[in-house]
Amino acid sequence: MLLVYSVCGSAARYQHNNVPFDRRPLMFKRAALVVLMLMVAAKPSLAKDPVRSDSGMKPWVVNLDSLTLENRAFRSTQWTGRSLQMTVMSLKPGEEIGLEKHDQGDQFIRVEQGVARVVMGVAKERLTFDRRVSDGWAILIPGGYWHNVINSGPKPLKVYVIYAPPEHPAGTVHNTRKDAEAAHGH
Repeated sequence: MLLVYSVCGSAARYQHNNVPFDRRPLMFKRAALVVLMLMVAAKPSLAKDPVRSDSGMKPWVVNLDSLTLENRAFRSTQWTGRSLQMTVMSLKPGEEIGLEKHDQGDQFIRVEQGVARVVMGVAKERLTFDRRVSDGWAILIPGGYWHNVINSGPKPLKVYVIYAPPEHPAGTVHNTRKDAEAAHGH
């Protein structure tokens, strides 16, 4: 095998077995690969968890099952509009959303994976609604009702939540429940 290098004008040209070839396309591919690797190294969260940005105020389509199941953050807003917001959540075994109520809006929660206990009531001390839910179940919470969702299973509880109107600032990411409590002043 014979490899010959020569400079012809401004382009480097090689010959392999007496057949000339241009190395520029190969060099471009290598440079692009290096740039991609640097971007991933600079932003490790992009490589580890694609569930990180709010796509609100513009049209958007998404595989909601995959988005919800891939999320590892306690809460991550994914789309925030004027009247509606969608978040995804991941609760560790034994973890809960926390007893809360939203006076100004209704809430829809869909369980994609896991087992949970749902409690609701008109007063904090009167949680008269108590149900067990699992994969595929929906939870509808009227405005003004106290509610909590507790992961009662052995694996992470993966849910998506729709608030009407939006409940959290666009782009909110709470990696842990502790982060969420600190943001809400609990």
